[in-house]
Amino acid sequence: MKRTFPEILTDIFYPRRCPVCDRAVRPFGGLICETCKSKFIYVKQPYCLKCGKELTRETEEYCGDCLHRRHLFDSGRALFVYKSVADSIYRFKYKGRQEYGMYYASCMAKRLGTWIVQRRPDALIPVPIHAAKRRVRGYNQAYVLARELGRCTGIPVKADLVKRVRRTAPMKDLPLAERQNNLKRAFKICRNDVKLDTVIIIDDIYTTGSTIDAMSYELRRAGVKHIYFVTLAIGNGI
Repeated sequence: MKRTFPEILTDIFYPRRCPVCDRAVRPFGGLICETCKSKFIYVKQPYCLKCGKELTRETEEYCGDCLHRRHLFDSGRALFVYKSVADSIYRFKYKGRQEYGMYYASCMAKRLGTWIVQRRPDALIPVPIHAAKRRVRGYNQAYVLARELGRCTGIPVKADLVKRVRRTAPMKDLPLAERQNNLKRAFKICRNDVKLDTVIIIDDIYTTGSTIDAMSYELRRAGVKHIYFVTLAIGNGI
């Protein structure tokens, strides 16, 4: 990924932090320390044909979640195994480490770029956060990720298409049924002239797919025919 002069200048005065160790990146000019590159674990085959979660046996095609639940998206992929990147995502999400997004997106483009391009998306759609959370956090981590991935791939980012209109409870401690209820009517399409045929939803973590399903429901109502997702990491589900 090419970096602009202001970005390089910013790195000189405010050294970029490594997404693994959170120290100033060494050598200077990189996006991650050379000694930290092997710490994140990539999702590997075999993986679920629906959600991209790692499978335990070569003979399997779908994970337990996707075998027993009907999802509203077509399919999706994830980059990292969640446990290996959990601390990094926490800092990216809550501690202001937006600079991690450039490294994450470069890995997405390298590892998942072919899959992304083969979907022929009209746009990348970041999962929105509620305005109240954005005021506290200062940014939406999914938008940062989508923006950087858009820079890598040349795919337009449509961050103004879907709005989060309900402030939902944190999802991580909720059972599946409560996650689904928690997200009912949480999203709203902001435009009446949606002319997108294929989109890729971008988020940081996939666990059960409830958030992606809730967004997919609204996008399908707006006429979007093909809906995929890409997330930074994927958990084990519920």
